[in-house]
Amino acid sequence: MARNDTKARAGKAAQKTNPNRMWGGRYALGPAEIMEKINASIDFDRRLYAQDIAGSMAHADMLVAQGILTAKDGRAIKRGLAQIRAEIESGKFRFSTKLEDIHFNVEARLTDLIGPAGGRLHTARSRNDQVALDVRLWVRDTIDRLENMLRDLQSALIDRAEEYAATIMPGFTHLQTAQPITFGHHLLAYVEMVGRDRGRLRDCRARMNVSPLGAAALAGSPHPIDPRKTAKALGFDGPMANSLDAVSDRDYVVEFLGAASLAAVHLSRLAEEIVIWCSAPFRFIALSDAFTTGSSIMPQKRNPDAAELIRGKVGRIVGAFVALCTIMKGLPLTYGKDMQEDKEPLFDAADALELCIGAMTGMIRDLKANPERMRAVASADYSVATDLADWLVREIGLPFRQAHHVTGVLVGKAAAKGIDLDKLSLDEMQAVEPRITAAVYGVLTVEASVAARKSIGGTAPANVARAVKEARRRFLGPAR
Repeated sequence: MARNDTKARAGKAAQKTNPNRMWGGRYALGPAEIMEKINASIDFDRRLYAQDIAGSMAHADMLVAQGILTAKDGRAIKRGLAQIRAEIESGKFRFSTKLEDIHFNVEARLTDLIGPAGGRLHTARSRNDQVALDVRLWVRDTIDRLENMLRDLQSALIDRAEEYAATIMPGFTHLQTAQPITFGHHLLAYVEMVGRDRGRLRDCRARMNVSPLGAAALAGSPHPIDPRKTAKALGFDGPMANSLDAVSDRDYVVEFLGAASLAAVHLSRLAEEIVIWCSAPFRFIALSDAFTTGSSIMPQKRNPDAAELIRGKVGRIVGAFVALCTIMKGLPLTYGKDMQEDKEPLFDAADALELCIGAMTGMIRDLKANPERMRAVASADYSVATDLADWLVREIGLPFRQAHHVTGVLVGKAAAKGIDLDKLSLDEMQAVEPRITAAVYGVLTVEASVAARKSIGGTAPANVARAVKEARRRFLGPAR
């Protein structure tokens, strides 16, 4: 009895000497305070708790099925993990930086709840394959959520494109009036961009949908584990083929951040247009109070802050992509603690993108177009000049370069008189090209210009109406 007491006292003394019980007997002393601060990740990786617990439950089931763990221990582990999940979700769980990360925090609490069985959960597993699994599950869940949000954005864009299918606006190159188009056609361009963004996310998800669990620290496990079982239980296509790659791969995070960056760039381009369209010189659209802010000094102001913030957040998302590429570029196989730095940029970028998609969807549903102003600007600056050149080619057979020259001369004449092309007299036109007839006036309106663009992908209102239906079929499918 005295001998047992001595052992108990020695054990307690060892715990006091080594406050981090998760490191085992190799360490006689605890870490320096600064080491604890730089090493701990619990402040940000706690958001992996659901994935960590799901992975642990699947791992426990596999260990029981393989006879590595008793059924009794397996039940106790799953019961304890379910309690821990409830504690975290209710805000009652106490996270500790001394336990470094989400894995050790969960394991320590599990051992407190169920005793030695809690320590058996980590059999045939390392934090290396555990964190690789958790992050992979988190990215997969995030992709599913973002892809659905992007679908909602497409739905909003398609609805507005249908509403404004025949609303004429100026099309720009170099932000200079180029040719008339329709607002619906313009919005459908972003539907296509967002469709590619969704495709990239789906591609990323398909490539990353393999399980690293079973790789252990880096070399695999001597225990008779069944990685296929855990992979299937967690919704993966199968286990990863190489244990070294399993614990060191963060391609899927880089790929996700790359796809997120391009999606953010597309959102930023649309946000920039919204800022321009809302401005006083343009007045193409208006946003309600729900998506604008006022000024602390100028009472008349209505600022498109939501669009400006979307435009600004792209820097954070692209920055996260660059940061992770920089972290990974010099790492030898397999795991390095540098890889702990993948989570903060990943989480921040995903949060920012989710916020931007939600705000953009709201703005698209909120905006109101100003068709009269759009048409007025579309009619200015000789936007139908190309229609005149095309008419000269089509009707009197001029080579396009000659037709371009004739049109340029006529634009010059109109500009000198301060009038539109259709206000030039037939005599004035024939003085430049005698074969021009009165039929030319039929193509010199913005309505005629857009109606003529019937080629595949063109801006004709009839085209836009068909494109709206096709976009709904391609991108939205059956209502969900």
